Amino acid sequence: MDITQAAILAVIGLVGGAWNAIAGGATLFTFPALMAVGLPPVVANATNYLALLPSNAAALPAYREELRGLGKQLAPLLFVSGLGAVTGSILLLVSDPELFIVLVPFLIFFATCLFAFGDKMRSWILRIVGENRGSLAIYSTLFLSSIYGGYFGAGLGIVLLAIAQLLGFSDFHIANSIKNLLATSFTILSILVFGVGGLIAWPQAIAMMAGSTLGGYAGGRMAKHVNTRYLRGAVIVFGFVLSLVYAIRAFN
Repeated sequence: MDITQAAILAVIGLVGGAWNAIAGGATLFTFPALMAVGLPPVVANATNYLALLPSNAAALPAYREELRGLGKQLAPLLFVSGLGAVTGSILLLVSDPELFIVLVPFLIFFATCLFAFGDKMRSWILRIVGENRGSLAIYSTLFLSSIYGGYFGAGLGIVLLAIAQLLGFSDFHIANSIKNLLATSFTILSILVFGVGGLIAWPQAIAMMAGSTLGGYAGGRMAKHVNTRYLRGAVIVFGFVLSLVYAIRAFN
């Protein structure tokens, strides 16, 4: 990797980190960039986890007030998402990712719909199956989504935002703080698995991390000052665009 490539990765990390902290989905910028500098898809995928880790972690201080008020509610979320992420990361080590990449646009599209209609869907689920069984279904969704997150992860921020809504965290900024915390915790677990498996390209990851650290902190602060209605609309539009982009890539 030369200086020019390092600079490009740092700039893309800055943009991706800011967007990841605000709405999720920075893989749209970062994963193709890592492949463009010569990394094989699976290595680029694993490297991307380490490169974007600071974008979620750096946003957490901006949400410390929201997270402080959640307390013990976070423990089961962290446990379920962490278990799923480790499972997905191990699957990446031992299986061919091509089939899952084909499924990515459909998963992102579903996640965007889930986020767009989260409040109505949550009320419908709990009315039909009851509070306890509804919660079990949502936690099961979190586990399965985290397997996907540990395996590939594109658009996972939209999934986590939707799940937070379904669990009753209807305030956007609280849901966003949960999204960033979960993404940070299980990304660390995935990095440990990928590191042991030798899939991470460290120089490229470090270059992109430099940008995503600044972008993540700036994005976390900006998100709290953006009109929620517009921010929500931007997340939904971005999710549909992301699903279309990955559909074109998967079937061309």
